[in-house]
Amino acid sequence: MSQVDRLLLAGVIGWPIMHSRSPMLHNHWFEKNNLVGRYIPLAIEPKNLEGALRGLHPLGFSGVNVTIPHKQAVIPHLDEVSIAAQKIGAVSCIHARPDGALIGSNNDAHGFIRNVKVSFPHWRADAGPITVIGAGGGSRAVCYGLLEEGAKEIRLVNRTLDKAQAIAADLGAGIKPIAWSERHEALGAAQMVVNTTSLGMVGQGALDLNLHDLSSEALVSDIVYVPLETELLKAARLRGNPTLNGLGMLLHQGPLAWKVWFGIEPLVTQELRALLEKSITG
Repeated sequence: MSQVDRLLLAGVIGWPIMHSRSPMLHNHWFEKNNLVGRYIPLAIEPKNLEGALRGLHPLGFSGVNVTIPHKQAVIPHLDEVSIAAQKIGAVSCIHARPDGALIGSNNDAHGFIRNVKVSFPHWRADAGPITVIGAGGGSRAVCYGLLEEGAKEIRLVNRTLDKAQAIAADLGAGIKPIAWSERHEALGAAQMVVNTTSLGMVGQGALDLNLHDLSSEALVSDIVYVPLETELLKAARLRGNPTLNGLGMLLHQGPLAWKVWFGIEPLVTQELRALLEKSITG
């Protein structure tokens, strides 16, 4: 059966899920590519996760994105998991193959790196030390992407040091775990700073990070995109640093999912970015 003979279906699974901007993103691509399809938010309670996954293929889904709290929990229920997803320890995308097999991958690292390279074409991961704040799932993806891109030294700062040490053990010697009490000093000589925690997000507390020791040329990035400018990014911008929010990370991981789901790589356009920005600010 060809694509034109059926309704193309994909979605995102999480609990809760209705806050997600992913449906707006992917349904925009259905419209722009003149495809008959729909991307659906699927609120799946953890106790129903296995049944929901096994229902994807019979219901006609080509795949789903995966968000909190299911990124790790889906792994035992999948038939194959990519090397990147294994190393990161989380799955962000599932492909329901025509034979019914469920294949897990993680596009978060690609989305993060692609966002940086599109926004700052001359950026290089090996230009100097990079300080990453946080040691959760987002941090694992960011660190993996930076190492793959050639980063030589990642200073990984976290409130719980053993979590940072666990990432270093899993991903390699290029990661240097640093205690939370040393977070301000960890910015010295850094060419990039990335906040991977939820601190700064709407409804969360602010990130307590003094930028005094940071070079004014260092790129300051936040994987948070609600708000578009966190207090960290505002403070960095006001002192002259280039800044980058997390919206592009969401945008740029999408085409990889479409490539495996539908054999198409849709474009990340300024029109699409503006559409999502308006949904956040408006």
